[in-house]
Amino acid sequence: MRANNMVAMILAGGRGSRLYDLTKKVAKPAVHFGGKYRIIDFPLSNCANSDISTVGVLTQYESVLLNSYVARDHYWGLDTYDGGVYVLTPRERDTANLEVYRGTADAITANIDFLDNINPEYILILSGDHIYKMNYDKMLDYHKKMNADATIAVREVSLKEATRFGIMNTNKDDMIIEFEEKPAHPKSNLASMGIYIFTYKTLRKYLVADAKNPDSHHDFGNDIIPNYLNDKKRLTAYRFKGYWKDVGTVDSLWEANMDLLKDNAELDLGDPTWKIYTEDVNALPQFIGKDAKVEHCYVTQGSVIEGSAVNSVIGTNVVIEPGAKVIDSVIQPGAKIRAGATVTRCIVADDVEVPAGAVFGSKNSKEIQLVAGKSE
Repeated sequence: MRANNMVAMILAGGRGSRLYDLTKKVAKPAVHFGGKYRIIDFPLSNCANSDISTVGVLTQYESVLLNSYVARDHYWGLDTYDGGVYVLTPRERDTANLEVYRGTADAITANIDFLDNINPEYILILSGDHIYKMNYDKMLDYHKKMNADATIAVREVSLKEATRFGIMNTNKDDMIIEFEEKPAHPKSNLASMGIYIFTYKTLRKYLVADAKNPDSHHDFGNDIIPNYLNDKKRLTAYRFKGYWKDVGTVDSLWEANMDLLKDNAELDLGDPTWKIYTEDVNALPQFIGKDAKVEHCYVTQGSVIEGSAVNSVIGTNVVIEPGAKVIDSVIQPGAKIRAGATVTRCIVADDVEVPAGAVFGSKNSKEIQLVAGKSE
């Protein structure tokens, strides 16, 4: 029996084109973060920690690695007898040939048979490409307390930032009265986090109607939520106060990694009361050479450091050779920084070899350099 009769559906089919070569062969949710984690670990772990035992992960772009990764549900404490992680990919249906998901709402509509078989009272819709810790059970309690048809997680941002988000305008009781998509002149600073709880029976009706509308974008932000508002459904804003980061760009991914190194960091990966689960890494112990310098770093198992690493996040099985310098950087698993090379304010992609003596990045650069592919 599910603890809270809520099923989670994680939208994890994003291409992540703004991450460039990091997502050339893998979906954005499968990109590494924090040394040994992947981005998808965070919503999956949040589900496990929130007593949600049934999770559907909707994949599409470059899904082979991601599909095999999330299917091993024991990594996230979700291998229960009445639940687990289900990989849901686009498939040929009786009513249509094989199609890609046309939008966020269409991805859920395409899997209505999966949801009907479970028959949940509530459905939680999540993005698979955000870094945060959140108790969804508390959000569900709020949804019930407000007697809402839909509850949307929001966070306060600056009015300048608000132009980049979907903005929820509310009354004094935090009931949503208007939705604006990336407004030039926002009326409030409550930005949607792309985290929704719906009462399933009501949502199902809207999804079925939306699928029949040839003019729809089949999207929650553009279609489903505005239709709820037009029909005077009860939508409420759930204010989230903790750490949350959309890591859809090279700069934001670097920033989120650097946030781990701050004093009193908001995101604590070592908190045993809210563990972030990930795959078991079969790596050798760390090795720090006698002449190495390691200062203020996250260093993951299997790494070999004989040069210097300062204010950086070092992934699994990374090698930093003698004389090499890594400064203010994120080194993804398997990368090798050869002797005498210098890497500053960079993200070095998985398994990339930085040649001996090479120099990438600069302490004065405003943009983060991505070192990917075959370095010359």
